[in-house]
Formats: sequence, C-alpha cells, structure tokens
Amino acid sequence: MATLTAGFADPVLAAQATFRAVMDATARPGTVVPVIDTVAAPPPLAAATAAVALTLVDGDTPVWLDPRLAAGPEVAAWLRFHTGAPLVDRPADAAFAILADPASAPPFEHFSIGTLDDPDRSATLILQVERFDDGAPLVLSGPGIADRATLRVAPLPPDMVARLTANRALFPRGVDLILTAGHAVAALPRSVMPVMER
Repeated sequence: MATLTAGFADPVLAAQATFRAVMDATARPGTVVPVIDTVAAPPPLAAATAAVALTLVDGDTPVWLDPRLAAGPEVAAWLRFHTGAPLVDRPADAAFAILADPASAPPFEHFSIGTLDDPDRSATLILQVERFDDGAPLVLSGPGIADRATLRVAPLPPDMVARLTANRALFPRGVDLILTAGHAVAALPRSVMPVMER
C-alpha cells in the first residue's frame, strides 16, 4: 500500500483559515477566494479540494466519491485516515460528495436535498474544477450579491444553469455547491439564481 501523504501541518489554524475561506465564498456567491493552507493529497484529489475536505468532513459525515476519485484506493484511504469519514456507495446517503469529474456529475436530485422541516439535512457537493478563468460566464443573483456576479468556471455539467435553477426552486431545500480549483474556492449555495449569458 502506498504511503499516505500528510494532512495540514497545523490542523487547527489551517482548518480555521480554510473554513473562513469557504464561509467568505458562501456569503458572496460567485466570488473566488484563495485557500491559503492546502495539502498534498493523492491524485486526482487537488490541493484546495483536500483542504476543504479536511475542514468540513469528519467521522459523522458520510462521503460519496465520484467514479474518478473512487477508481483507486488512495483517495479513500487518505480521507478515512485524516477525517474518519465513512464512505458510502450511493449519492443519496452522503452528507458530502466530492467530485473530480464535475461535467459528469449525477443529477442533483440524486443527492439528499433535505426536507422542509430539516433543510440542513441536504448534501454539500464539492466540485473540483480545472479553472476559474475560463468557460461560459455564469451570471448569478441572489442573497449576498448586490446586483449580479459573474463567475467563469470550467468544466461544469452542460445543463448547469437548469440544475441550479431547479435547485433554487426547492429552497429552503436543495444542495449547496463548493467549487475548488488550484488554491482557490468559490460557492454556489442553494439560494443562488443563475442566468447564462452568451
């Protein structure tokens, strides 16, 4: 078995800094926020994705890995070792889903969307994208956005606007999205309404 790479050098301070980055991104949807403390995780898990996972996932949060991440044992072993998170086989059973191939993401309704009484039981999807400076402009409106925010990100599912629109219609239910690329993070909470400009 391959040697497991290390987690955060300073777990408390690094997790706090990463949590602030994720909260800043969530409060200002469409804004790209740097993640200062990242880690060397087994590929294809990227640095920012790994940092977010170490910060948000623990032994009480079931995690689903997409087929690209689940193809080899390294990512699963690393997550289990550093977070204690149980890995699940079905998207519907996950509190967090980590996807390294977001263009092929299952429909959002395959994940837990919560209930009207317990909307917090919905899943958070961590989408590992390639870049934040490319792709069709995703124009966003909603809470945390003064007028409109524009985010360029690639790759995404080809029906991303329809997915986000349907997700917003479920509010207060629905999934939340955290996007990671390189050493940065952005967020698309369920409260966001998208419009694709061409």
